[in-house]
Amino acid sequence: MSNEKVVKVALIGNPNTGKTSIFNQLTGLKQKVGNYPGITVEKKQGICKLSHTVKAEITDLPGTYSINPTSLDETLVLDTLLDEKKSGFPDVIIVVVEIENIKRNLLLFTQIKDLKIPTILVINMIDQMKRKGINIDVKQLEEKLNTKIVLASARKNIGIEELKSTILEYKKLDVTPIGKITDRIDKEYFTRLKNAFPEFPLYKSWLLITQNNEFDFLTNEQRKLVLTFREDLGCIKRYQHKETILRYQIINDVLKESFNVDKSKASDLRGILDRVLTHKIFGYVIFALILLFIFQGIFDWATYPMDLIDTAFANLSSWVKTVLPAGTFTNLIAEGIVPGIGGVVIFIPQIAILFTFISILEETGYMSRVVFLMDKIMRKFGMSGKSVIPLISGTACAIPAIMASRNIGNWKERLITILVIPFTTCSARLPVYAILIALIIPDQSVLGILNLQGLTMMALYLLGFTAAIFSAILLNKVLKIEGKTLFVIEMPNYKIPSIKNIFYEVVEKTKAFIFGAGKIILAISIVLWFLASNGPSKFKNAEETIAAQIESTQLSKGELQKKVASYKLEHSYIGYMGKTIEPVIKPMGYDWKIGIALISSFAAREVFVGALATIYNVDNDSENTGTIKQRMSAEVNPETGEKRFNFPTGISLLLFYAFAMQCVGTLAIVKRETNSWKWPILQLVGMGILAYVSAVLAFNILS
Repeated sequence: MSNEKVVKVALIGNPNTGKTSIFNQLTGLKQKVGNYPGITVEKKQGICKLSHTVKAEITDLPGTYSINPTSLDETLVLDTLLDEKKSGFPDVIIVVVEIENIKRNLLLFTQIKDLKIPTILVINMIDQMKRKGINIDVKQLEEKLNTKIVLASARKNIGIEELKSTILEYKKLDVTPIGKITDRIDKEYFTRLKNAFPEFPLYKSWLLITQNNEFDFLTNEQRKLVLTFREDLGCIKRYQHKETILRYQIINDVLKESFNVDKSKASDLRGILDRVLTHKIFGYVIFALILLFIFQGIFDWATYPMDLIDTAFANLSSWVKTVLPAGTFTNLIAEGIVPGIGGVVIFIPQIAILFTFISILEETGYMSRVVFLMDKIMRKFGMSGKSVIPLISGTACAIPAIMASRNIGNWKERLITILVIPFTTCSARLPVYAILIALIIPDQSVLGILNLQGLTMMALYLLGFTAAIFSAILLNKVLKIEGKTLFVIEMPNYKIPSIKNIFYEVVEKTKAFIFGAGKIILAISIVLWFLASNGPSKFKNAEETIAAQIESTQLSKGELQKKVASYKLEHSYIGYMGKTIEPVIKPMGYDWKIGIALISSFAAREVFVGALATIYNVDNDSENTGTIKQRMSAEVNPETGEKRFNFPTGISLLLFYAFAMQCVGTLAIVKRETNSWKWPILQLVGMGILAYVSAVLAFNILS
């Protein structure tokens, strides 16, 4: 295997052309996701076996409409195609176009052909040809485009083997550009450009001067020449516009005889569906109902597998204590590592269900309609329609949601979206909300059909979205970042979802959550275990101290152990931390024990419940959830004699967790996506102040 020859393949195409479906058919599960060196954009790579001695390393580049980039993802495509010194520079390019939008898709293809890199044109979704009344003269089209064309249907696995054979013979592909576009723009200008950069293809030289990038592969002399040509900005803009017009003229001439559509034979419901789904009233109603169904599915369907996972990890922790000899190492595994891993794995069902729904909406073509529908509203808040998908994703986890904002081309809109996503109610808040609502809100119906506790949960979701919207309005006014972008989005055809694509998407997103957030949560869980399991001299002499205090009281062995555990916790390192911050959190209605839970939950919000379970000497597993509630309900404030978790304190905690940025993983992702510590620190401080003030006001007003 190590002696196999590797062909580097770049897969390129407009969004919604089925490019990723082609990638999945070629590579199957032989895929990996990573970051490009030095930048935060993810790349998908996979291996495809071409013959016994040759395999293809296929890189699925982000979707782009042209190689004149307007976003971070599109800039990556350009950089990949220009720098021949990079290890990822392709031997051959596959450009995927969609059968019904071939005219627009071919603009990108003609640009890439001018770079003189071996290129294969894949016309996807040919299974739709008959229904759409489309006819193609493939041989004539190949002659006019100077390329090899493969007709394919990723959904029905048509043309994939032919594509593999074509990749294998990539050195035989014609690299002649389509038409002499530069001569038709300004022959004299482009002759001068060609003489300035004789070592590059002419169109590559043109791209170097039209972009504001500082290309690393250029020499100092080449960089000076680029800057000289860039001085005539008006000329560049004029020629770019003329280039686009000429390319479409060539595409029209090419398609005139080799591609035709007989509308009389076509039959589809796209127009009718679009009028309903993007209607100015019904469109929003339908979207709201779909969201309601998704959230209902997330909470209802995920409960059973989450309970199984919770029970399994609780049993695993007990089993470890039983099998391994007592000691520090056993405690580390049973109380630190196993609960840490369980705290990540338990949320897999919710995340998998959410991304299954989102993948279905994207696969069917509906998500593009949602983006179009929401754009007008979102722009009033400094965001765009493209911000909707990250905000929806944030209801599962803010980490992948923030990563999903990369498709927003305008930096200001993208930054605002990144900063407000943590306000949306993520799945990590659910355990906190559930136990606090059960403690302070009575389980009674409203109007005979609605549950008061359920309405409270819905109100917290709405509160999160409202906070995100108002924060976006404020940031839009405060951030002095220039830049307006035209909103351009393709309305793809409606399609039956591909089960294979949905499966790969859910697996990839779930893996990103487990190995992204999971590593951070696990590491901090181990640190918290150490801080709670160790302390200074009083901690070490706990048993003697407790025994001296209760000489006259007869306690069972179990009761003594609970007393010792409680004393140790209070005098552990984390106990002292709780005591230290108690004066600060007291105005919110909290004591040092809740303070420990607050400190712990900075690793991840869901740690709050586990910390309270430890504090109140109750095992943290699904079977004893009721006991946790009972002990929390029975906890008394020694100063007032009232319940610790009364209505004012409960509302205070709910508001605190609704607004506070208590997720180290999210802060790390924001730092990575913005390439600066400025923005995550701003988030941490800003959301922290809002959470603190809201909690203090709520507690004091309601007390």
